[in-house]
Amino acid sequence: MSLITAHDLSKTYLKGETKVEALKGLSFEIEPASFVSFVGPSGSGKTTLLNLIGCLDKPTSGVLRVDDTDVSSLNTRPAAAFRGRKIGFIFQDFNLIPVLTVYENVGYPLLMVQNTPSRERKKRILSLLEAVGMAEKKNKYPDQISGGQKQRVAVARALVTNPKLVLADEPTANLDHKTAYMVIDIMKKMKNELGTTFIFSTHDQKIVGEAETIYTLEDGELAGREVNNV
Repeated sequence: MSLITAHDLSKTYLKGETKVEALKGLSFEIEPASFVSFVGPSGSGKTTLLNLIGCLDKPTSGVLRVDDTDVSSLNTRPAAAFRGRKIGFIFQDFNLIPVLTVYENVGYPLLMVQNTPSRERKKRILSLLEAVGMAEKKNKYPDQISGGQKQRVAVARALVTNPKLVLADEPTANLDHKTAYMVIDIMKKMKNELGTTFIFSTHDQKIVGEAETIYTLEDGELAGREVNNV
């Protein structure tokens, strides 16, 4: 069974009195435990699509199912609950909380969306910090670590709830070449070990080259699908 199914998915915004068609009739399926990239120029609809899959927005028309749930029909509170249980996010600008330590940033989703016992919470946080090479920095604050280290913390935070799906919007845009590949390797390892599906919105050819499936968006439409033998 597909993890994500989109059928005739469209999203229209109003800018003043002008209608902007951000997405136009997209249909696709994404399998569990896969590494998928959506590529295309700025304004092609990549971030809008990630927002719909992540239940941060609702489509204007069409059906979107994630993990056998029709998320296109979820209202605000059920959508937030679904996000908390099923989806992790990795952002281009990290979105770490400046007043929390590395350890506290990674553990924050567990406090917000899951009633996880403290012993299990600690075990999960430390295990992920070890996996991304940040265990020794657990007591540092975001302004005390580098951009690459912040992104590794963001990866750990996205995975701490054991989500089935991680959405990553330009996750390597602020990273140097070596660190970008390190972060990609961490995500591939998590995919293989935990069965997590990763979906990227990206211009970065390093990610595109590692993706199993590449969808191209142009002007809100699905312009192509390519399968990589990686």
